[in-house]
Amino acid sequence: MSRTPALPVLGSRKPSHRERVADALRAALIAGELLPGEVYSAPGLAARFGVSATPVREAMLDLAKEGLVDTVPNKGFRVTAVSEKQLDEYTHIRALIEIPTTAGLAATADPVALETLRPVAQEIVTSAAAGDLIAYVEADLRFHLGLLALAGNDHLVDVVRDLRRRSRLYGLTALVEQGRLEASAEEHLEILDALLARDEEAVRAVMTRHLSHVRGLWASALQGRVELRDQPPRSAASKGQAGPSS
Repeated sequence: MSRTPALPVLGSRKPSHRERVADALRAALIAGELLPGEVYSAPGLAARFGVSATPVREAMLDLAKEGLVDTVPNKGFRVTAVSEKQLDEYTHIRALIEIPTTAGLAATADPVALETLRPVAQEIVTSAAAGDLIAYVEADLRFHLGLLALAGNDHLVDVVRDLRRRSRLYGLTALVEQGRLEASAEEHLEILDALLARDEEAVRAVMTRHLSHVRGLWASALQGRVELRDQPPRSAASKGQAGPSS
């Protein structure tokens, strides 16, 4: 499990403390740091994130309005579960929007505007290498929404923002443990390089591969982790019968 990071600062406008807390809590939900069905108290989350309980309570009420948590009277907030079918549907809609929109930027995006996203792409790689999942999710959101904003359609950006907030990336922890998340993170730099090269087909190919991880590589990494956890320990006899390791 990754450490709980300092609260992120997003966007050009300095967000309020409540917004910063809400952003961090959303990222924790998406990354699976806060588990579905679990009830979390505002004081407990405040201690975890190193802030006071009041902005946490206010932020969780905001998340309740978004359907990400339910209020539990006198206890706190329960993280809502998301079904496999819902996750598949969210990813399908994202692919329909994000792949062609990002590919189209190869012909229209200002190179200077694209380069401003390179530090964010590098932040994603750095967070992946450090196993800081909440920072990874935050930077990933800023990168992709920043790209989509270059298309000039604010409503499209809002739709994708909502879909990303509702998604869950439960396999991220498994990828960190397997040392595979950093390679996925580097795809953000590939996307930028392909856009700057004005190579629309390359952008489309990398974006397709990148989004396929959400319900492919990341989900399989989680499944492998669960199977390994649930596998009974081998007996001494069976270990002795095993062949040499490769």
